[in-house]
Amino acid sequence: MRFPVFFLFFCTSVFAQVDYPKDYFRSPLDIPMQLSGNFGELRPNHFHAGFDLRTQQKEGLKVYAVADGYVSRIKISTFGNGKTIYINHPNGYTSVYGHLKMANGEIENYIKKTHYKEASFEIEMFFKPDEMVVKKGEIIAFSGNTGASEGPHLHFEFRDTKTEFIINPMLFGYDKFLKDTKKPVVSGVYVYPLDSKTTVNHSKRPLLLNVSLQKDGTYLSDKVVANGTIGFGISAYDTDDVSFNNNGVYKVQSFYNGKPNFGYEFNTYSFDEMRYINALIDYSRYKKMQQRVQKLFMKNPYNLSFIQADENKGVLQVTPNLASLYRIEVSDFFGNKKTIAIPIQYDLLSTTISPEPVQSNYFVKANKDSNFALANMSVFFPAGTFYEDFDLNFDVKNDTLFLHDDTVPAHTNFTVSIEDTKSTEAQREKMFIGRIEGKKINYNPTYRKDSIFNTKVKILGKYALVADTIAPKITMAVPVEGKWISEQKTIQLSIYDEVSGIKSYNGYLNGKWVLFEYDNKTRKLTHYFTDGIVAEGANDLKVVVIDNVGNSTTFETRFFRSQKK
Repeated sequence: MRFPVFFLFFCTSVFAQVDYPKDYFRSPLDIPMQLSGNFGELRPNHFHAGFDLRTQQKEGLKVYAVADGYVSRIKISTFGNGKTIYINHPNGYTSVYGHLKMANGEIENYIKKTHYKEASFEIEMFFKPDEMVVKKGEIIAFSGNTGASEGPHLHFEFRDTKTEFIINPMLFGYDKFLKDTKKPVVSGVYVYPLDSKTTVNHSKRPLLLNVSLQKDGTYLSDKVVANGTIGFGISAYDTDDVSFNNNGVYKVQSFYNGKPNFGYEFNTYSFDEMRYINALIDYSRYKKMQQRVQKLFMKNPYNLSFIQADENKGVLQVTPNLASLYRIEVSDFFGNKKTIAIPIQYDLLSTTISPEPVQSNYFVKANKDSNFALANMSVFFPAGTFYEDFDLNFDVKNDTLFLHDDTVPAHTNFTVSIEDTKSTEAQREKMFIGRIEGKKINYNPTYRKDSIFNTKVKILGKYALVADTIAPKITMAVPVEGKWISEQKTIQLSIYDEVSGIKSYNGYLNGKWVLFEYDNKTRKLTHYFTDGIVAEGANDLKVVVIDNVGNSTTFETRFFRSQKK
């Protein structure tokens, strides 16, 4: 897949020309702003889409509409941003508030009614401009820890309402809520030999370069001595004066002999571009060592709109009789900048560090369809599944498909197929294709035609047919059978499925469906008595949980409750 360089420059220049309103929006919280995550930060399989605002390590802080507008969408999910509210503003932008504990007032009332109308905890609603109008400074919700949040905070972002492109909140003047006098930190500079013929400093593997601080505040690395095509990468983070944690860097720009070579800044991008993070970073190093090195080159071009690259896409050709200087500048939004200079010299050096050995029996060309089969298992990679060509390790042993490993990133889905002629039809009904990680089994939605199972996945690794005949488990830490629980505000259960995972959960009180909120992190189902469904006196509770292959468990109990205060 090829994208002309002028396209990359064009996209970035268009975004840079937008005049974003600086004083239109207020803060969504009424406490001093501190970031636990910033825009563009490198996350698993995506760039962070907004700010993560600290909420003093607690839930329940008031969340305010940042400007006049109307609630255009509400999504309640057990994953992602959890409970989320979207507000469209008349100036063409949408503000987003995620990981909420609950909404406020009429918004919360509407959400609760929709839960009961659809008999589901996970819901999504869309509204017209005149249906749910809000004013700047109005309390719309309370902060929480729902969805995939790893602790109490508010996820806050901006989008272009029409295009849905995500926009850095700093561009709307939110830099005025922060103080930042600190330069970004570059914790590592790496040089990469980019073909089998190239040797860099006696190595055919990527190398970490030593850097030293100079009197003028810049940094100078050891000389790079090479004889072919090379590229560079950095590991970097940013801090500010008030947030006390490491966040992502805003801007990276490299220069080769004074000319711009490769760079990007996190102003805006689309959700469709998110997974290209795996092309931008050294994915193999990340999976092996949990270090995210940002590559300042493209071996093959990929369509990430905010990248600016020269005609060589950041790849350098080191030639004889030419001493060169490579420079990297890493900046934050406030203009604090770290500069590293790297001298480059051509020379033919002996190789003392050989390339990593490659164990493979097949080869995948990224721009072509590929199909591999052994025994009763096969895999199909459509063209464009991967960013680069690579040597594939593919084998079948002991009813398990060994499909390389997760050190090569896939951008799109590929298909794994397994034929099973040994099992009965009834047994096949309880089977799926699982990805095996040690003792852990990851469920994949699997479709079947007769004896052939298929699944679409994005991760290389071990795959096998897995049978799940074990029903989900439902427990209650403090049993309520036959008890009066008038002082309790909630009733709570834990649910868990050992193999394929939970597909659905439903609670019934005295024969009627009742809302149970599910926290995927703690595996807890919670019903709040403020819903007003509980009856005076005896109440019969039934909870039904079904896993992804249809195994079902029913939990029943009776408790008593008085409504009198």
